[in-house]
Amino acid sequence: MGTYLVTGAGSGIGREVARRLHERGDALWLIARSQARADALAQEFPGATIAVADLADARAVQMLQEWPEALEGVVHAAGVVELGAVEELDAQAWSGQLGVNVVAPALLTASALPAVRAARGTVVFVNSTAGLTANPRWAAYAASKAGLRALADSLRAEEQRHGVRVTTVFPGRTATPMQEKVHAQEGREYAAADWIRPGTVADTILHVLDLPPDAVIPEVSVRPR
Repeated sequence: MGTYLVTGAGSGIGREVARRLHERGDALWLIARSQARADALAQEFPGATIAVADLADARAVQMLQEWPEALEGVVHAAGVVELGAVEELDAQAWSGQLGVNVVAPALLTASALPAVRAARGTVVFVNSTAGLTANPRWAAYAASKAGLRALADSLRAEEQRHGVRVTTVFPGRTATPMQEKVHAQEGREYAAADWIRPGTVADTILHVLDLPPDAVIPEVSVRPR
């Protein structure tokens, strides 16, 4: 049994990862964006330690400094998306996506690193195939995810000497509330059955977390069949 920090546990991939870890008896540390969300998470994951911080607020994220002595894993699954052409996107659209998708994971990882090092644990960044290829109207989101990949690459090189493993998971379109929002922004009809199940991505993440200590999976892509 280990201890894991998971962001984005309120829905989608993060929720599925948290549910599976909780069911098998692992201890959970979760981050909620509001007290109402914290109360909901406390009901869904009894016994979890829940901190309240809006990941879009870098100052609030920096205040999160109290972690367990050891963390076997950190899973960054929280994310936001706002589509738009470059000529349409305003400063808030850019800063909001960069803040939640890159800055918050960087700050959280930095503060939790002593605990991850103590367990020789694993940091998992849930990225997106948009971090590999940027399509029209995806500039801000894709830029944030490309930045997240760079963060993971640098962290992996820096932390190898401490025994910390770092993995980036690149899911394709997955049947989550975020994907439903994306379809609405694209003006397309949404059908969850057309896309990857969150549980399939969670299977990949748990495989990465449970990998024997002799290896690391630096990157893995999961795409709709």
